[in-house]
Amino acid sequence: MDVQGLDRSALIVVDVQNDFCPGGALAVPGGDEIIPIINSLMPLFGHVALTQDWHPQGHSSFASTHGKAPFSLDEGPDRLGMLWPDHCVAGSRGADFHPGLRTDLARLILRKGTRKDLDSYSAFFENDGHTSTGLSGWLAALKVSAVYVLGLATDYCVRATAVDAANLGLEVWVLTEACRPVSPQDERIAVEAMKSAGCSMASIYELRSR
Repeated sequence: MDVQGLDRSALIVVDVQNDFCPGGALAVPGGDEIIPIINSLMPLFGHVALTQDWHPQGHSSFASTHGKAPFSLDEGPDRLGMLWPDHCVAGSRGADFHPGLRTDLARLILRKGTRKDLDSYSAFFENDGHTSTGLSGWLAALKVSAVYVLGLATDYCVRATAVDAANLGLEVWVLTEACRPVSPQDERIAVEAMKSAGCSMASIYELRSR
């Protein structure tokens, strides 16, 4: 890890929002525990991007939209995936960043999942796999070739963001101590998937000791 080049790298902070933290509609266990770590790391980077789920009412990923129970499978003709409790509805408190997060340290706030009929786990592409969010263009304009990824949740949006970044040819480091999973079992699967895509797992202590 080239810690001397952090001023030319980007930190991507994934979905640290009220609904993904304890007490939220789709809480990740211990999701708020990573916030002090994230706040301590952001000043080390030249570029910081925060992602934010920002769903319209009746979003296609909501179980309620389909008249099903949360965590059912969406078995529609165009997709197969998990159906979630209503969460991160645009303009709601649940969609806000956790109040402990230092949003003032960010250079970019990227809202995703804004289309009613299409979800977006990755910070780079919608779930159709080809509709860009614009993040790759922002990084290219800044001549950023290495990204460090952390946030919520390891087994969903962190995984998708890291894998897409690697597939775009970026050098990717995942700061696992500053991530939390929905499921510990799925976390192991996600880490292996990220490694297989070419991502490296990194320790926050390597960054703090620079």
